[in-house]
Amino acid sequence: MTSPRVLFAGTPEFARASLQALVEGGYPPVAVLTQPDRPAGRGKRLAASPVKTFAIESGIDVLQPGTLRDTAVTDALGALAPDIMIVAAYGLILPQEVLDIPRAGCVNVHASLLPRWRGAAPIQAAIRAGDAETGISLMSMTAGLDCGPVYAISAIEIGPGETAGELHDRLAALGGKLLVEELPAILSGERNAVAQDDALALYAPKISAADARLDWQSSAADLARNVRAFNPAPGAWCLSGDERLKCWRASAVPGTGSPGQVVSADAEGIVVACGHESLSMTELQRPGKKRVSAGEFAGQLDLAGKTFD
Repeated sequence: MTSPRVLFAGTPEFARASLQALVEGGYPPVAVLTQPDRPAGRGKRLAASPVKTFAIESGIDVLQPGTLRDTAVTDALGALAPDIMIVAAYGLILPQEVLDIPRAGCVNVHASLLPRWRGAAPIQAAIRAGDAETGISLMSMTAGLDCGPVYAISAIEIGPGETAGELHDRLAALGGKLLVEELPAILSGERNAVAQDDALALYAPKISAADARLDWQSSAADLARNVRAFNPAPGAWCLSGDERLKCWRASAVPGTGSPGQVVSADAEGIVVACGHESLSMTELQRPGKKRVSAGEFAGQLDLAGKTFD
């Protein structure tokens, strides 16, 4: 039996996990599409994406177009004659001309239980909303935003203290596993995609640094979920005077006070009053400094009588 011609499109670590699963599962892509190299690190040197790095190590051809709305690019993809295109966190919009190229269409590895949390930041959205579970959806791609019919779904529970980074890693591995399990049935036409219920759709837009600011008028439970959702990026933050402080670990605790007021500061936590209850921050970071425990942080700053903005 002839091996299927798989085309893969993805960029970050989440996508690399699916690419690795394809290679190890016996479905090495004929080529990989990934975003152009971007400046990274303090030196701002051009850096390859995790997908590009893995593809090169695996001897797979890499394509890095800046857009897919170019006839030359579309012609090059068509010349590859792919049976199917797998897309995972690629970062570029696929126009209809590209969606139409593979015989079996384009399948997206999406990190949510569609139609819940369509969009760019489904992992963070699930944590912020307090969802008990999330998962991976294998979706047949259409021109709309994550609204195509779904081939398969695999759900996992969200841990009570799990951060977005931790959940990301589990979902990335789950995505690769589900993809390899379902790919034969999708390619053969045995697996039928089921239409999403648009009435149940929720959207998770791209997150900005402004979204990660701690609003002390909110409840401590909401802020604790935000801290988890924004770890490792962009990092939940607040202001102490002119200094931007980042919070990496926190939990809701009993206590009242004026929102933003530091209630206590010791090795147990930097406790700040919120709109409801208080937030105990246990891992924090000052600008240009390393992350430290609450006890170390309390030793760095005089927090008596402080109010965070």
